[in-house]
Amino acid sequence: MTNPRNTTVLISGASVGGPALAYWLTRHGFAVTVVERAPALRAGGQAVDVRVPALEVADRMGLAAELRAHGTGMRGMTMYDGAGTELYSTTGHTLTGGDLDSPDVEILRDDLARLLAGAAGGDVEYLFDDSITAVEQDGHGVRVTFENAAPRSFDLLVGADGLHSNVRRLVFGPEEEFISHLGTYLAVFTAPNFLDLDHWQVFCQAGDFGGGMMSARDNAEARVYIGFATPDPIAYDYRDVAAQKRILAERYADAGWEFPRALSYMWDAPDFHFDSMSQIRMDSWSRGRVVLLGDAGYCGSPLSGQGTSMAMVGAYVLAGELKAAGGDHEAAFANYQRELGGYVAANQRLALTNKARVEAQTAAAAGGEAAEVDFQDFGDITNGLVLKDY
Repeated sequence: MTNPRNTTVLISGASVGGPALAYWLTRHGFAVTVVERAPALRAGGQAVDVRVPALEVADRMGLAAELRAHGTGMRGMTMYDGAGTELYSTTGHTLTGGDLDSPDVEILRDDLARLLAGAAGGDVEYLFDDSITAVEQDGHGVRVTFENAAPRSFDLLVGADGLHSNVRRLVFGPEEEFISHLGTYLAVFTAPNFLDLDHWQVFCQAGDFGGGMMSARDNAEARVYIGFATPDPIAYDYRDVAAQKRILAERYADAGWEFPRALSYMWDAPDFHFDSMSQIRMDSWSRGRVVLLGDAGYCGSPLSGQGTSMAMVGAYVLAGELKAAGGDHEAAFANYQRELGGYVAANQRLALTNKARVEAQTAAAAGGEAAEVDFQDFGDITNGLVLKDY
């Protein structure tokens, strides 16, 4: 940095965007603290896709080879209908990762988080098993109160804490002002590889219900995906895991195919995650000395397939703009949103296109009339940002 101001940064969230940002900020000379509600880096989560230009970010971090080494290694997939009849099998693409001959890397979310945190190094301070309870800011800094740690002041605060961002709620307002429900809920959890899948995934779509499983960690286990469609949001506590499991069990009480076996492993799964497919849309990603990163500020939903890439690219750009502005947060935050705004908007539209595609396919399978969908060019959108050098 050319200007020593605004050198201490608190990041809330240690999934993907938080550790990636910690790496770049530390490299640019900032002192970084990360606060994370979980007692350690969280295990579990779905397989995520690292696509261009996020692959370029990983390469600039020196992580490209490790990232590929930890890829899921999928060879293909099989799709079934609700009666268990095979609809098709393919070695050309998978439901979770897309085209298998693309340069993209599919990796388990927890493996990626571990690689990013490791790259950031020992200079990053972590406050695990803690959370922010209050934020006060003025022209000189941000005063943060924690659940467990003593209050502290930082120059800047970054909310990288996901769809249900605590920082966004405290600083920008209630979640309801920014969230857009896309009509689907999805659960992900780890189970034994009870179908003996060999780098393969199987899925079943039956009306408003659907899901499947994929082998993971060289077939030693499986990741299960089970979801359902509902036009209106459902009321539940997103921290009450037991209640979420009951919701899923009730919805799938009469399900066929392999869903009963999969759900039998849900009750003891240590990494069960359940949430809505939703987007976050905000006019501004910053307020004063506080800025949002990734899903906290511009979630595209898993329907976009781009949440991980937007978080990694966002981390690179945010840190780079802070460096370029010499720590001038007002200029940096404005340039950060200006640089990424079009890329984010295109990826959020992509989620809506993908939703329409699924609905059209479901209607056609049911014998109904499928609406025509103006499909966007996936590659043009996912690869549509050229990274600056900072």
